[in-house]
Amino acid sequence: MKSVDVTAGTLEYRDEGDPTGPPVVLLHGLLMNDSQWDLVLPLLPAGNRYLLPVLPFGGHRVPMRDDADLSMPGMVNVVADFLDALDLSDVDLVVTDWGGPLFLTDIGRDKRVGRMIICPSEAFENFPPGLPGKVTWVATRSPLTVSIAMRMLAVGWLRRRYLVFGMMAKKPVPQPIVDHWFGNALQHTSLRRDVIRYARSRLVKSELVRATESLARFDGDVLVLWSHNPVMPDRHARRLADLTNATLRYVDDAHVLIMLDQPEQTAREISAFLSRASLER
Repeated sequence: MKSVDVTAGTLEYRDEGDPTGPPVVLLHGLLMNDSQWDLVLPLLPAGNRYLLPVLPFGGHRVPMRDDADLSMPGMVNVVADFLDALDLSDVDLVVTDWGGPLFLTDIGRDKRVGRMIICPSEAFENFPPGLPGKVTWVATRSPLTVSIAMRMLAVGWLRRRYLVFGMMAKKPVPQPIVDHWFGNALQHTSLRRDVIRYARSRLVKSELVRATESLARFDGDVLVLWSHNPVMPDRHARRLADLTNATLRYVDDAHVLIMLDQPEQTAREISAFLSRASLER
């Protein structure tokens, strides 16, 4: 892993593929990390540079500064700061689960983003998303509750229960990926505290809707790559596509985490979008 300093602290990140190729930044969700993309990454076109930052959402290894702003707006700025710190331009930004990056346009920090791929994610009023999001919100009240939630999710048969994680992933998530998500935070209270700082964000539904709708000002190509799942509604996929004049595609037989449920389909759709972008450069 490499690392880079941003305002909030030190972010670790993976840097794979062609170091001189067009940059593709793949983000991850709450209580996860870069390993969310482990099944898809080997299937993506070799000519791109793939950057996978580890955001302070519980799957990270380096605690953020004590005074870091890890609220929702602060975390959106962490993403923008990462792009700035590596001096990236014309980025293909891949969003999944956590919808904060959709607000980059609203805060005027999307200039380094050339195109977006929006996988099933929070949007509009759906923060936190559905029943899993609300359960996670309750479970992130203290370092103890975060630890309990992680220990529950680390157990395969329990994790697969529909009301635990079964709404997020339709198929069993490989245990090594899950172990990578939770292993560090279970050992270090400071990492769990970072998650809590985000979970205490004050979310105003009308502001979330307005900020999402600011995507109408984003002038790059967009792929909305969704699934028919019980957490991120289809109507949001259609709204996002209408806002951004995007191509709307669906991954079959998957819930929210399409890259884990259907890595081949997900890789095929992302690869086609990246290939079209390369032809247009």
